[in-house]
Amino acid sequence: MKHENPALEQPDPGPPAVWGPIPRLPATLRPHPNFLTYSALESLLLGPAFWVKLLYSYFRFRTLVYEVDEEGITMRWGILFRQEVSLTYARIQDIHLTSNVVERWLGLARIQVQTASGSSKAEMVIEGLQFFEPLRDFLYSRMRGSRSRPGALPSREPSRAASPEVATLEELTATLREVASEVRALREAMRPPSGGSRAD
Repeated sequence: MKHENPALEQPDPGPPAVWGPIPRLPATLRPHPNFLTYSALESLLLGPAFWVKLLYSYFRFRTLVYEVDEEGITMRWGILFRQEVSLTYARIQDIHLTSNVVERWLGLARIQVQTASGSSKAEMVIEGLQFFEPLRDFLYSRMRGSRSRPGALPSREPSRAASPEVATLEELTATLREVASEVRALREAMRPPSGGSRAD
C-alpha cells in the first residue's frame, strides 16, 4: 500500500527543496523571451547608437544563466568575456524587488540581492524571470534557513553588517585605539629612566 512506510514520505528538515518554478535542486534558470523585448526597447533610448546596446543585449540574453543549488545561486553571462557572480545563502543580507512600468507590462521584475559588503549597490541583480515573487520567497527561505543552521553567523551579525554607519563607527573606534596605544608607547619611550636625576 501507499502508506505502509510513512518515513519514506517525510520531507527532509530545513528549507524546502521544491519551490514554485524550481522543481528540484540543482536547477538551471534562463531568462524569459520578454527580457529580450525589454532590452530592445531600452536600447532604442540611445538613439543612433541603439544597435550597439541591442547587440550586447542579445548576446547577454542568449548566454545568461542562473544556477540554483543547495549552497547558493550563481549567475553567468558573456561570450568573449565570461562573467560569473556566485552567492551563498548565508551571505545574503537583504532582497529587494523592483520593476518599472515597461517591466510590469512584460511581466518582469528585478530581484536585487544585497550582501554585507558595505556597498549600497546590489551584489547580484536577477532579471528576466517572470516568476520573480516565488524566487524571491525561495531565496528568503534559504537565507533564513542558513542563519538557523549550526555554524551560521550569529543573529546579531547581519544587522550590524547591514548598517554602513555602524561599521564605519567601529572602524574609527579601532583606529583611535591603535593611535592611543602608539602614543602611550611613544610617551614611555621618551620618559627618562627612573634612576636618573631630574634637572630642576
